Amino acid sequence: MAFMDRNVWSDGKRVMTVEQFKRWLKTAFDTNGDGRISKGELRRAVRLTGGLFASWSSGRAFKSADANHDGFIDESEFRNLAQFADKHFNVRITR
Repeated sequence: MAFMDRNVWSDGKRVMTVEQFKRWLKTAFDTNGDGRISKGELRRAVRLTGGLFASWSSGRAFKSADANHDGFIDESEFRNLAQFADKHFNVRITR
């Protein structure tokens, strides 16, 4: 989680690329190491980063990102999650 604090945008949002966002989620919250993020793992990420209403927020994010509705955010869906995070969480995703 340390690299999230390196860059902060003028609006107070942490700045990272999609790849950094993906690496951060996988490193810090992919508890079983399968390379995918479950709804519970995402809820933990939102809670630990200071998100209010973590269960509700993570549920909305998960529903938005899980395009194939298999119950996981996988490699092909991280960009969806990054777009949601950029709009609704305290992070700015750059390209």
